[in-house]
Amino acid sequence: MQNAYAATEFQNGYEFSQASGYQLPHYDSVVPPAVHSGAVEHARIVIVGGGITGLTIACALAQLGVEAILLDEDNSVGVKGASSRGICYTQKSLEIFDKLGIYERIKAKGVQWSVGRTFAGDDEVYSFDLKQQNAFNLSAQPAFINIQQFYNEGFLVERIAQLGYAQIRWNNRLLGLSKRDGKAALQVATQEGEYTITADFIVDATGARSPFRDWLGAQVTAKKGDDRWCIADVRFNTKPPTERHTWIEAPFNDNRAVWQHLMADDVWRIDYQMAPDADPAYVSREDVVRERLAKQFGPDVKVDIVWAGPYAYRSECVDKMAHDWGDSQVFFIGDSAKVVSPFGARGGNTGIADADNLAWKLAAVVRGQAPAALLASYHAERHEAATTNVQVTNRTARFLRPADGMERVFRSAVIDLAKRHAFARPLINTGRMAVANPYARSAVCAVEAGTSVQNVAFGWADGSAGHLNDLLRWADGRMLLLVFGALAPSTAQRLRQLHTQVGLRVALVSAQTQGLVVGHASAQSIKAGSTKAQKFAAKTVKETVYDPRGRLLQACGLPAELESQPWALLRPDAYLAATGSGFNAKFVHALALSQGVSA
Repeated sequence: MQNAYAATEFQNGYEFSQASGYQLPHYDSVVPPAVHSGAVEHARIVIVGGGITGLTIACALAQLGVEAILLDEDNSVGVKGASSRGICYTQKSLEIFDKLGIYERIKAKGVQWSVGRTFAGDDEVYSFDLKQQNAFNLSAQPAFINIQQFYNEGFLVERIAQLGYAQIRWNNRLLGLSKRDGKAALQVATQEGEYTITADFIVDATGARSPFRDWLGAQVTAKKGDDRWCIADVRFNTKPPTERHTWIEAPFNDNRAVWQHLMADDVWRIDYQMAPDADPAYVSREDVVRERLAKQFGPDVKVDIVWAGPYAYRSECVDKMAHDWGDSQVFFIGDSAKVVSPFGARGGNTGIADADNLAWKLAAVVRGQAPAALLASYHAERHEAATTNVQVTNRTARFLRPADGMERVFRSAVIDLAKRHAFARPLINTGRMAVANPYARSAVCAVEAGTSVQNVAFGWADGSAGHLNDLLRWADGRMLLLVFGALAPSTAQRLRQLHTQVGLRVALVSAQTQGLVVGHASAQSIKAGSTKAQKFAAKTVKETVYDPRGRLLQACGLPAELESQPWALLRPDAYLAATGSGFNAKFVHALALSQGVSA
């Protein structure tokens, strides 16, 4: 059956965008055979939406050797009329991208920063340097890299092509959801006709306008604000410092807020807060944008406007991030699950974390390594993160545009105090920068665990540097056990049995030179990034994992003074499942829980 495939529509007011924008890659449309044969396809996993979140989970599944089909209604990265979008990528996202093999490209293209300064008028009222904070200083990745979102999406597309397993179907638009023989069935339109595909698992990465919310009857807690902003992505002859500068009350913007960031290609992102009743078409006009820039940087500034456009935001969070649909399951990830204001970079980054969390669990279930019950932990963990991020960003939004009354009185008092007293400066809230959310309510993490472990460096026996991500790639989607100190032969034998039974990977770490990696052919295969499981050696193969400064201990939250045989059990998403000492019943229980096996 033939159908007219309309061009992708503008979203979120981006039809008012100005300037030429960015040159985005375009990919060939995909028309699957089912369009002409009329056959109903079936796939274990179908991902809908090819933005940063959908591409991340497709790449993560491919890295683990799990097939998936990704449907995208357009044939490019970025968003029509808003090709720049997100720009700030957190350390956790960068660690995930490193694990997936695209970090070095991001590092080469993007701009690293760690210093943020906040001004009220001409006075600096708050500053920070993330390099000095313990939450960031152990990882091989920096606290933040600024890079236009479409670059990361393009890197993911190319990496998926290298890995195989995941098939991206460009210009495949979702029309509807139904049931067919008990399975979820998706009706899809292409430029040559329609087809139906059923799936065991559907990942909804369609974004803030997700149709699945209505189809599944998802309950959504929402709050729409009246704050209005205008973005200007510009190049100019006067270059500000490579720092995040924020004005709560900018004299050059009618005492409204302004953000200033450097991105790739020497492009600066300037966000201007507008009046609540601002006309989006007017504030985005090129002459108006140039006038605004001249007020900030002086009348002689020479500006090349790459892209400019208005935006508004709202906060939303679905009540459930996983839904049953017949014999299938549907998962909300990214903006489909929650929408937050952009302050603190908690939007796209938490979507990337959603993808990393769900990918290893889907892979474990599909590969028969864990029961389907493990998937319930996705909602428990990422809904906790979503509600936290909505709450944090809503507080920032209220600080930046306080309601008349006590909110405005509070903000004025904080600004006044911050100008004169250091104790008040942390109360300045222009965005609490995104961090890896802890999982306090997870049923598959022990009480003392549920925190992300940074991508720590250590040494191999040959003197070269290794990183935690090397071990996670080697673990190939299985649990990774870090054991600190020497290992008794009887315990080593027990761990070999656990490898055979549940695929546990074990690394022995020492503060001296006797670190051992148990159960792989060689350290070279780990450093080469092998993603396929290797036979567990009948005899322990010794390789050095050298951690003289105790960074792995610190990253895992273990005390410097070692107890009897301390250990840390890590999940494929680098989150702690449990920590302890001695291989007793607690360890066995923690290992079972981490894989969704109830006690």
